[in-house]
Amino acid sequence: MAKHLLAYASGIGFLCLIFGALPVQAFPHKNQKDLTSIDQLQKSQDFAVSPLSSVTPSFVNSSRASVKLGQVTSVSQLSDVQPTDWAFTALQSLVERYGCIAGYPDRTYRGQRAMTRYEFAAGLNACLDKINEIISSGLADKVSKEDLAALQRLQEEFAAELAALRGRVDVLEAKTTQLEAQQFSTTTKLSGEAIIAAIGATGGAPNQGDPNIILVNRLRLNLSTSFTGNDLLITGLQSHNFMGGVDGQGSLQESLGLASPLLSASSARTSFEPQFPGVDVNTLESISANSVQLYKLLYIFPVADKLTMFAGTAAETSDAFPAITPFYGEGSESISRFASLNPVLRVSGGTSGSGLASAVGFIYDISPSVDWRALYASVNASLPEKSPIEALPGVSTTPLGAGLFSGSTIFATQLTFRPNDSLDIGLNYANSYHEINILGTGLSTADIGSLAGVSAGTPVNLNSFGGTVNWRLSPKISLSGYGAAIFVDDASNAVDASTTLTSWMAGIHFSDLFKSGNNAGLLFGQPLYRVDASGAARLSPEGIDRATPYHLEAYYRFQVNDNISITPGAFVLFNPEGNSNNDTTTVGVIRTTFTF
Repeated sequence: MAKHLLAYASGIGFLCLIFGALPVQAFPHKNQKDLTSIDQLQKSQDFAVSPLSSVTPSFVNSSRASVKLGQVTSVSQLSDVQPTDWAFTALQSLVERYGCIAGYPDRTYRGQRAMTRYEFAAGLNACLDKINEIISSGLADKVSKEDLAALQRLQEEFAAELAALRGRVDVLEAKTTQLEAQQFSTTTKLSGEAIIAAIGATGGAPNQGDPNIILVNRLRLNLSTSFTGNDLLITGLQSHNFMGGVDGQGSLQESLGLASPLLSASSARTSFEPQFPGVDVNTLESISANSVQLYKLLYIFPVADKLTMFAGTAAETSDAFPAITPFYGEGSESISRFASLNPVLRVSGGTSGSGLASAVGFIYDISPSVDWRALYASVNASLPEKSPIEALPGVSTTPLGAGLFSGSTIFATQLTFRPNDSLDIGLNYANSYHEINILGTGLSTADIGSLAGVSAGTPVNLNSFGGTVNWRLSPKISLSGYGAAIFVDDASNAVDASTTLTSWMAGIHFSDLFKSGNNAGLLFGQPLYRVDASGAARLSPEGIDRATPYHLEAYYRFQVNDNISITPGAFVLFNPEGNSNNDTTTVGVIRTTFTF
């Protein structure tokens, strides 16, 4: 009898397969940080990674809430086994005496409802497995002859269903073996985002012709690896065909006449465009279009119940700090660089789009509604020495310096408050040192030569303060905005110069507008603008007719399906680059984003 039972027994594995246990899925650890992009980290991920949006994933099993059965092939399989049937009563008795589980996710037998013959067969298999276990343990005397006789009769009655289950499991096991042999990795998940966009613009500097419409692309592949189930190693590769180089040649901003003469900073930049396209800003070496670059290498791991650490050699400030504003999302939300993030997050190349800095930092949960984050980053940590060769007077061919502590560096921190379900507040401070006279935000021409009137080779210290608020008026409507002030001082002791730049933005965001998954944004604000200067610094360079710049933007994202979205939008620049001599400039974008 024992051999006969073992021949049919398939254990609880039958129940999981028949009643639909889901495969392993990622669920938030109790200390998961709610940010964005690795997410949205991986919304992914932003998609592109606001990656710390899921810094401590925990991998757990999940069961379906409802039972799903396979296709039946005969009318007999549709017959219900009623609670009054002898078979039902016999199996219920076995379940109660031997602790068999019929296979429902809530671990109840549901003895008051009828069962299909397949459900009954699955429950019978569970009892066969349990009794075989008892017999194999040398405890055959614990099983009564009456129960063995009942099992034999039940097997004969449900032989067809048991045989069908065996065949189904054999097929599933074969498929599982094949998938395991062919899978990419047991620890790593691959995700990707491809952006293809058409960009057109009009306006710009006076007597400047409108540039041609351009077609650009950006591809990102993220490898997210967990070694313990609570950590995350993010490896990101990207390629793009944006042009620029050291002097901005070939960029849309240069064609408009709005780019700075060095590194093409401009307020006409799109959200998905790298800050330094076409050039390795560490060494000023050129990068060809669509060459593959490592743009992200970051490891996140918990060290205590409320404390998470992160470190990497290719990281950005936005990887660690929540964006707060719903306009953030290079491939899915706002179309301009201005609207995406508070400028304080961008100082010293903090969001260059190419993982410019080596960084180390922490995330500490002060309470469920308050967390504190901080990081230290060095832009040229991989270079042992600063190059003695000059690209410009006083500017080395390694303009950001060299070494972990002696080159361009930044210390940044953010305190995030969530006083209630409808309000998010982020307060930022950054202290940074730059080897040359730039801010490193890529948001306006004032970014280069931040101390106007002071040579480009002059190092500067920045003290940057910012705040961002998002207020959800309803589940589908949010008001959001930010304010920033950046105080720049000469760090060379050779000149006495300082200046202050400010920026602000306010807007309204709509979720599920007209159709589920479709989002829209309307926003207005002031790009970075010099409001004060003292010492050797001036409010504006020669030939500039100072005027406050403004930015107006609107976009609408069509979510075609789970993997494709199309976002048409436009932004208008009034007094672009803070110069009233420049014509009002309009930049139109049609962005198509593929995620996989």
